[in-house]
Amino acid sequence: MVCGWLETELRSILAKQPGRVKIPIPSFLIEHPKGRVIFDTGLHRELQDSSDRIGELAKFFEVHYRPGEELGARLRSRQVDPERIDYMINSHLHFDHVGGNADVPNARWIIQRREWDAAADPELAKRNGYNRADFDLGHQLQLIDGEHDLFGDATVVCVPTYGHTAGHQSLRVRLDGGEILLTADSCYMRKVLEEMVLPPFAHDFDAMRQVIERFRAMERAGTRLIFGHDPDQWRDDGALAIPVQ
Repeated sequence: MVCGWLETELRSILAKQPGRVKIPIPSFLIEHPKGRVIFDTGLHRELQDSSDRIGELAKFFEVHYRPGEELGARLRSRQVDPERIDYMINSHLHFDHVGGNADVPNARWIIQRREWDAAADPELAKRNGYNRADFDLGHQLQLIDGEHDLFGDATVVCVPTYGHTAGHQSLRVRLDGGEILLTADSCYMRKVLEEMVLPPFAHDFDAMRQVIERFRAMERAGTRLIFGHDPDQWRDDGALAIPVQ
């Protein structure tokens, strides 16, 4: 589900690249016999009316976000009650990945301990533009360290992909049709994977490069990658343009 779009100069997210790009801000619903899972939650609904919430970042991003695109509405359109989401996994704490956390108030929140600790560090929090009002909302918190098998059956696994931020994580999902990996911001789009074009900012560039090499090996082995913000993978109506079953 796309929960908003951001338009920006491409060089703002991929170093030295020309042109402008409109990128999707996705959220994913995974339904498992033991519970419903949300991975990332999109933009905060206040951004439908004003970009003031993101402060200085509004200089770099033009927000395209209409009522009905927020996470709660996206779920209800699929006959899913947002209050009956069991688990919420955030890849990291940037505004475009936690903005809809309030829409799933009863979910157990799963985040890497490294990311939580970074948000508590004033210097790292300022550098990353973390806004505690987006994510520190009283959810039942579960801090994890490294790889975490959510249901104990290898179908939904948090995978540490540190680099973009101190505690970034991706999500590996095993479906009947094979394995997919939701990369989030450890790999914005296919150009990053194929050409090793990194963002102009990162917590650890060397770690990012190592993660991308892992992704290349995973794709060669048959894993399908869904990138963090690749417009070629999404339709204008907010649905994936590639079949996933």
